Amino acid sequence: MKTKKTKCYIYTRVSTAMQVDGYSLDAQKEKLKRYADYEEMEIVGEYSDEGHSGKNINGRPEFVRMLQDIEDCKDDVSYVLVFKLSRFGRNAADVLNSLQLMQDFGVNLICVEDGINSAKESGKLMISILSAVAELERENILVQTMEGRRQKAREGKWNGGFAPYGYKLVDGSLVIAEDEAEMIRLIFDKYIHTDMGANGVAEYLNNHGHKKKQRQNNTLTTFAPSFIKGVLDNPVYMGKLAYGRRATEKIQGTRNEFHVVKQDEFPIYEGEHDAIISEEDFMLAKEKRERTGFKHEKTHSLEHEHILSGILKCPVCGGSMYANVNRKKRSDGSYYKDFFYYACKHRIKLDGHHCDYHRQWGQDKENAAVEETVKKMVNNPKFKAALKAKIGANVDASELKAERESYRKSLQQCIGAKNKLAAQIDALDVTDNYYDRKYQDMQERLDALYDQMGDIEEKIETVNKRIENLLQERLSADTIYKVLIQFDKLYDNFTDLEKKKFMQSFIEEVQIYEQPKENGRFLKSISFAFPVYYNDKEFTTIAFGEDALKEYADNLTKENLVGWDKEITDETVVLLTKTSASEG
Repeated sequence: MKTKKTKCYIYTRVSTAMQVDGYSLDAQKEKLKRYADYEEMEIVGEYSDEGHSGKNINGRPEFVRMLQDIEDCKDDVSYVLVFKLSRFGRNAADVLNSLQLMQDFGVNLICVEDGINSAKESGKLMISILSAVAELERENILVQTMEGRRQKAREGKWNGGFAPYGYKLVDGSLVIAEDEAEMIRLIFDKYIHTDMGANGVAEYLNNHGHKKKQRQNNTLTTFAPSFIKGVLDNPVYMGKLAYGRRATEKIQGTRNEFHVVKQDEFPIYEGEHDAIISEEDFMLAKEKRERTGFKHEKTHSLEHEHILSGILKCPVCGGSMYANVNRKKRSDGSYYKDFFYYACKHRIKLDGHHCDYHRQWGQDKENAAVEETVKKMVNNPKFKAALKAKIGANVDASELKAERESYRKSLQQCIGAKNKLAAQIDALDVTDNYYDRKYQDMQERLDALYDQMGDIEEKIETVNKRIENLLQERLSADTIYKVLIQFDKLYDNFTDLEKKKFMQSFIEEVQIYEQPKENGRFLKSISFAFPVYYNDKEFTTIAFGEDALKEYADNLTKENLVGWDKEITDETVVLLTKTSASEG
């Protein structure tokens, strides 16, 4: 009678596609299969995570799938075979939690190379000890690496990554790039010796024909205020190096989740590179930044919000129009009243772009026109009936999530390369004649990887905040539809902030004419953030008047004219379907 074999899974993992001998995926699998044959076990499932760290189970899809198959009792297995415990995991808590889950379903762990079997009395104790050792080893590698970077900063050496504007890298050291350094000197000179702020300096440089050299990490040739602020705040220009301006910190309430946080205080060391500006000038700029570089708190019109800010578009350049305030005072200098306007943001070269449209539109007039249009639209009985049938739509954050996933993949690649490099450093032979040179070369590459990882982590954090803001600040389409149905009863009782949230969520953009028409109309079209409905058809844009419709003329057909009027005149109000709006 043939004996029934014990069923098992095998799990393999490497941090990168390439590993030192004995740790590659193929080597691990071969060892595990030989062990299974020797012990007369039947392998009924193979799981491999390539390029994933063992610090936690997050990001290891095959490991998670294996645990799920065990929970589902999919193959009636009794064991999971791994090459070494460190392949199963390097975080003690995760290792023990995963093992406990497996044993709850009658599955034990065998670490072939370590000679550990969790089914035996001493097995789980050894796993507890070795997993703690593996975690300490991982943390020790990280600490040693970061201490190496700190020591490099203490010695005044550049710690890797792109050279800051004004410098170039020569054999890993910063050397002044004169074609860029002159612009750095000009920035500090204008900021220190004039009443210009960062915005003013950027505008001055752009107006006087200065161009920013395109580097690996930027594509704009114009100067933006954010670039000016970054230059003014960087001590590298006075010949010093800052270490730890950003730090990876644990997210409170989580076990293995971290994020990059800018630090208020950090050490500054004397650099071995030459300074572009004097320390005295740098400190003068720093003093002015501390004195002026903060957001002013509102002291008047505290309840006022700029309802259409950002969604109202400039009729000349198409850029967003933002708020402007004219604060009137009495003859004795006391406060009288605030008058609010919308104006094109590019008229002051906010981001290096310029627009000649200088008209300012009164906010009350613009807000009222948009509100009146929405009221007329939603009060149509057929419109309300169509909305009720469509309640339940969702705000789409898929593009942001896809962007975040792309960054996460890039981060995993960097982590994999970093782990491989760290392993190679550990494997260096100290008796090798070229040990010091090899170690230095690998350390520099490791430093560059940490810089790259920090940049990617910051991008992930930014995307996370954008997703969070989208979910928290934008009303869901379901809520908006319900508000629209009761618009007259609700909207007039909203605070300005609630009105702004509603309009920013419901409307994508508002187009206006450069000057009001003869009949006083200045609205050209309103486009919505998601489809709304009328007569069983969806549309995304309302266009006003003959001129506005000319923009859509090539795409207009009877099918995508939903509209209310038969003849197109200057008084025409036409609803355009999603197709015509997007193509027009």
